[in-house]
Amino acid sequence: MASTFTSLWAFFLFFFCVSLTLTLAVANSEGDALYTLKRSLSDPDNVLQSWDPTLVSPCTWFHVTCNQDNRVTRVDLGNSNLSGHLVPELGKLEHLQYLELYKNNIQGTIPPELGNLKSLVSLDLYNNNITGTIPPSLGKLKNLVFLRLNDNRLTGPIPRELVAISSLKVVDVSNNNLCGTIPTSGPFEHIPLNNFENNPRLEGPELLGLLYLIGGNSRMSVSEEPIVSLSNSGEEQVISSNSSSSRAPTELLDENERLRRKQRQWRRKR
Repeated sequence: MASTFTSLWAFFLFFFCVSLTLTLAVANSEGDALYTLKRSLSDPDNVLQSWDPTLVSPCTWFHVTCNQDNRVTRVDLGNSNLSGHLVPELGKLEHLQYLELYKNNIQGTIPPELGNLKSLVSLDLYNNNITGTIPPSLGKLKNLVFLRLNDNRLTGPIPRELVAISSLKVVDVSNNNLCGTIPTSGPFEHIPLNNFENNPRLEGPELLGLLYLIGGNSRMSVSEEPIVSLSNSGEEQVISSNSSSSRAPTELLDENERLRRKQRQWRRKR
């Protein structure tokens, strides 16, 4: 009996030690990632003074929140007078839900590795000096609800990969230097035009992907949904469809008419 109890106790201690070791290893790797961020930033107000890499876990650091498993879930550094750049190591924070770095003076580009933050709900990088393009890898953030990148110096198009994020409710990319067209499908259907303003090279809302046949010539937009022709009277007519969309052709034409009204609204704003 004593031998059995000793064996069970030894197994429990072994299991506990292994679990503790794994927990500490994860905490240390997340702490290393955050400390790499600290080293890349200038912090004149000593907001990051508590970010001590010699501590076992970053969960005791100010502006860092962890869950019950000591995994980092929030980084709250908005309006902290920080400058410097973001680091790809942030992509290692697998349980991060909120990355709040708004209203600082952060420069450089948005690391594509942020697309690895599968738990991310809010990405707030607005009011900084971030340059470069919006990484298409952000389209992998299937839990993202808030994407606020306004008031930076971003260039390039709005990635079409973002259209696939069904959870997305708020997108603001105003006051940048983006180009191309504004997506109008998926979550972008309900994003107000104000959230795209002051991008001088942005052309406005795009129509659904239609192929127009005019006098024997054709023009195809980005996606391939219905094929539409112009009759002699100038009216659009759907002649075939290349997509698996269940939407009726007349419904697609009505939707494009709504989008044309948005285009006219966009041009008036400019």
